[in-house]
Amino acid sequence: MYRPVSAITDHGGLPTESGDTVVTLDQVPRWIDGDLRYSDEIEDPSSHFPDPLASSSEAESSETGIVSRFPVDHEVNSKIYLWRGNPWNMEVDAVVNSTNENMDEAHCSPGLHAASGPGLAEECSTLGGCRTGMSRVTNAYDLPSRRIIHTVGPKYAVKYHTAAENALSHCYRSCLELLIENRLQSIAIGCIYTEAKYYPREPAAHVAIRTIRRFLEKQKDKITAVIFCTTTANDTDIYKRLLPLYFPRDIKEESFAIMKLPADVGDENGETLIDERKIRIKSLPNVKKSVPKPRKALIDFPINDRGLTRRNSSSYLDSYLDPDFMSLIKDPDQRRKEQWEKTAKAQNGFKLGKILGFGDVGGPPLSTAEEYSLHSRYLAKANSRNLSEIAEMKIVYRGGVDSEGHPVMVIVGAHFLLRCLDLDRFVLYIVKEFEPLIQKAYSIVYFHSAASLQVQPDLGWMRKLQQILGRKSQRNLHAIYVLHPSFGLKAAVFTMQLLVDNMVWKKVVYVERLLHLFKYVPREQLTIPDFVFQHDLEVNGGKGLVVDPRTKYVYNRPGGKSENVII
Repeated sequence: MYRPVSAITDHGGLPTESGDTVVTLDQVPRWIDGDLRYSDEIEDPSSHFPDPLASSSEAESSETGIVSRFPVDHEVNSKIYLWRGNPWNMEVDAVVNSTNENMDEAHCSPGLHAASGPGLAEECSTLGGCRTGMSRVTNAYDLPSRRIIHTVGPKYAVKYHTAAENALSHCYRSCLELLIENRLQSIAIGCIYTEAKYYPREPAAHVAIRTIRRFLEKQKDKITAVIFCTTTANDTDIYKRLLPLYFPRDIKEESFAIMKLPADVGDENGETLIDERKIRIKSLPNVKKSVPKPRKALIDFPINDRGLTRRNSSSYLDSYLDPDFMSLIKDPDQRRKEQWEKTAKAQNGFKLGKILGFGDVGGPPLSTAEEYSLHSRYLAKANSRNLSEIAEMKIVYRGGVDSEGHPVMVIVGAHFLLRCLDLDRFVLYIVKEFEPLIQKAYSIVYFHSAASLQVQPDLGWMRKLQQILGRKSQRNLHAIYVLHPSFGLKAAVFTMQLLVDNMVWKKVVYVERLLHLFKYVPREQLTIPDFVFQHDLEVNGGKGLVVDPRTKYVYNRPGGKSENVII
């Protein structure tokens, strides 16, 4: 049924041309043999994610002495492969199938049963199903591999984010454990999640890569190859960006990973840590809390009753136990109580915003994990919805690049018809449109021309949108160019600077004239509504400058000395 391929493909190469093509392991370049362009591609001056993901600031680099949680390990790296195509075409010891609890054909990875033949469905029906996070092994039948390992991925919900992460981590770990139990050495693994279970792709990739890294650190002598198989360009791009974080190939990538790794990369197995579930050791009774005295040299007591009594006494233990080590960490209940008090204090402190009509701009900031989960949930919803009616309103649309080469997003305030707009769907549209831009430095051009005639959302809604977009969008934002700002808009921005934060709102640049805007963003890089030209004519026409909205010319009034300028 299968035939071998005739040519060797490139790293992360194209899918096979036919379903019956066999790809051997020596035709897939190892991760360690690939070039190092990926970390350079995503590294930029304002960079991304302490993202929701970054665990430390840019100042916390390798120069500060921080030890990498995933140091360079060439032996482990030599076992990693990245392949664009279905696992079923790989000639390896085992391939992984993402299925459901009943292991039926309808919910298995697409194309598996067709490639393996009818014998697979018959064997799966005799196994009695499989629990979420667990794995089962069967014969491979018509596939070029020796075995198929079936696993059941979890259903994702933000409320149970940690449980879903750990269940997904256990999927990958149990697959590798079955591989070793069956005395197999190479495995091809696709992305263990389905669109129906709503697991965000990038968080799932983090779990997969870090779990396999931790497993290989312990069992690298028993496994020769782990092939990450992706079937879409989006998944391929995600794995190319994340693999250098967990499998750095040189010191440069290791230093880069120190800054960009998520705050929580799990325990020694890659599972998410939960403080409330950690074992906490209280101090021993009668142990003094004073500064410990200098330790004396060990005395080798004779092994008799007196010596044993001496060794078991509390004063003897006191000389060797460190009270700081034995002390109890902060009680989780106490920590939650402090968080509630902090929330109440923040809400009381921002009542002024509500009194002035700015909405609910108070409340404590979200944690990194909360913000990342919020952004992932909205992005997943946005990608699954048809938002064409929002796009037709032309409130938000892509421009070109500014004078410094940063991509530009254009916002037209006058098109924001609050009475005709579903705000929930509009937020989803913004998240979807901004996602490609916020990965690197970008700019926003906001046309406030005639926008004061429309009812605008309050600043509480703006703060919520800012939280959904996440810290990555705030850090990578280069500037917000506001054309024709009103006094009310300036007051609102000042309120946001005062009551919310300075990271974003300090980047606002007010532009009074359209011609001045072109100093920051070239005219040819913007699609400008005609009424903006007309508004600029009405506002600035009496100052010696005339703008023709039909011909798009700017010229001085008769008697002026300046030449005409095309805008």
